[in-house]
Amino acid sequence: MQQVKNIRWSFLVLMLTLNFGCDQISKKIVRSEISDYEHISIIKDRFTLLKVENTGAFLSLGDQMPYIFRLIILTGLPLLFLCYGLYYLFVKKNLPVTMQVALCFLIGGGIGNLYDRIIYGSVTDFMHMDFYLFQTGVFNFADISIMIGIGILLFQSLRSKVEKEEPAETEVD
Repeated sequence: MQQVKNIRWSFLVLMLTLNFGCDQISKKIVRSEISDYEHISIIKDRFTLLKVENTGAFLSLGDQMPYIFRLIILTGLPLLFLCYGLYYLFVKKNLPVTMQVALCFLIGGGIGNLYDRIIYGSVTDFMHMDFYLFQTGVFNFADISIMIGIGILLFQSLRSKVEKEEPAETEVD
C-alpha cells in the first residue's frame, strides 16, 4: 500500500513540476530573447510572439487597481486557493485519475503565474493567436495549463452526467 502511495505522490509531483517548469523555462527564454512589445510572426500572423508584462489578471483586468488591492486579490487569494488545492490533491485519497491530472494542470499553471507575480511584480505573457473571426489575448504556458485543467474537469463532469442519465439496461425475457 505504501508503494502505491509513493507512486501516486511521485506522479503528482512530476505533473506539477512539468507544468511549472515548462512555464518558467519558456518565460525565462522570452524575458532574455524578446524585447517588450516585440512582435515575432511564427505562423503567417496567425500565431505570434509578443512579450507583455501583465500586472493585472486575465487580459490585464485589475491592472489599474491600487497596489494593496492587487496584492490581496491577485496574490493573496490565489495563494490561499493554491494551498488548498495542493492540500486537497495530496490528502484526498480516492480522487479519479482524471481529476488528479486536471488539478495538477490547474495548480501547476497557477503556481507559475503566482511565482511571476511575486518575484517579478507581473506575469510574462507572450503568445497571441488570430483566427480571422476572433483573436486571443496574449497568454503563456501557465494559462494553457490552467485551460487544459478546466477542460479536463468539464469533460469529466459532462461524462459523469451522461453516465448517470443513461437508464440501467434491463433484460427482456
